[in-house]
Amino acid sequence: MMTARRKEFPTAEELRIWRDFIETTEALRAELAARLQRESSLSPGDYAVLLALREAEGRRLRSSELAARVGWERSRLSHQIGRMERRGLIRREECVTDSRGAEVVLTPEGAEAFRNASLPHLRAVRELFVAALAPDQLAAAQQITTALRNHLTALDT
Repeated sequence: MMTARRKEFPTAEELRIWRDFIETTEALRAELAARLQRESSLSPGDYAVLLALREAEGRRLRSSELAARVGWERSRLSHQIGRMERRGLIRREECVTDSRGAEVVLTPEGAEAFRNASLPHLRAVRELFVAALAPDQLAAAQQITTALRNHLTALDT
């Protein structure tokens, strides 16, 4: 009975690796967020929304599609959109194909803010993440993220 129960929980070594992974990931995210805010006055949430809109056809998306692309609940997105709309980075427009819905549209000011933030942000990604890893470690990071994503996807189905 004790052996079966032990397999339900991570070992001390597995927990140490897990904590190292989480703490390092959080420290990396915090440093990237601080630099993004300092260098561009954009939050990571702003950047995620602007990136999704910039990549979208016509630089516009329905709220539900935007929420799916950035991986957020619609209530979180709604608050984010409100803040960004007040700053002129985005606007809401009636959907041309469905009068019941609205689309979030990237404004010229939002596109410029995204452009201005992208180069410093990409430099920070290179400095803090890419440069810290040898090519084989970067490949291993890709394998690890793919395995984790595939595992999570399988749990959702």
